[in-house]
Amino acid sequence: MITFHDFVAAFQKLGLKHTTPVIVHASLSAFGDVQDGAETVLGALMYIFDTLLAPGFTYKSMVTPEFGPPDNGLNYTESQSANLMAQFYRPSLPVDRLMGVLPEAMRQHPRSRRSLHPVLSFIGMNAGSYLESQTLEEPLKPIERLVEAKGWVLLLGVDHTVNTSIHYAERLAGRKQFVRWALTPNGVLECPGFPGCSDGFGQLASRLEPVTRQVQVGVGQVQAVPLQELVATARAWIEADPLAMLCERSYCERCEAVRKSALAQGSPGSKQLD
Repeated sequence: MITFHDFVAAFQKLGLKHTTPVIVHASLSAFGDVQDGAETVLGALMYIFDTLLAPGFTYKSMVTPEFGPPDNGLNYTESQSANLMAQFYRPSLPVDRLMGVLPEAMRQHPRSRRSLHPVLSFIGMNAGSYLESQTLEEPLKPIERLVEAKGWVLLLGVDHTVNTSIHYAERLAGRKQFVRWALTPNGVLECPGFPGCSDGFGQLASRLEPVTRQVQVGVGQVQAVPLQELVATARAWIEADPLAMLCERSYCERCEAVRKSALAQGSPGSKQLD
């Protein structure tokens, strides 16, 4: 069984200062049997790091109108049935299960705070300035602030396909962004700057090997990557090849929209579409 002390020892081996702000993505099941689950991992993170952030996304608050912008990586007609299951956004809305159990444990902790984006919120400990920087128009602003603060991303039992910070690099590189909508008590809000698909982000791992630190915990692995290097590497790759890190699924509407956008702009990598 993996204990609090096992995670503390692993985080210490990463060699990061306690003052280094980190954003965390995690899948506890990757480590095997974790004593007391998410509370153990969160406690170890709080013991080692002063400032923690994690995505607190609430996809269940999303709705889709009958009509919207073209090439928006979305089939408006087919998405209507999902509207019946939408929930009104509220700050206490549980984190989507796709985020894993750790962010929800963070949300419930008395010391945590949450930003107010109705879909793409972040949860943090001692991270007020990062959370307050987020706006409806700039949902990834907390990532920008972390980059400026020389923060790191921690991947606990997961790979880069869940690494939200790569979306920030996409935006800096000029990659097409999307529009989504959220159901709130004040009506339906348009949410610009919605990122694309992340299923192809695993391709970035080999390019980040020189700056990635890894530690084994049970049967799982903890990876730490400096955000400045991560964002610079991903941005440079996309600028050189606008089709970089797109997924191979033929039915991925967002990746297809990005490909069409690159072709329309006459980007160097768009010749691969011929």
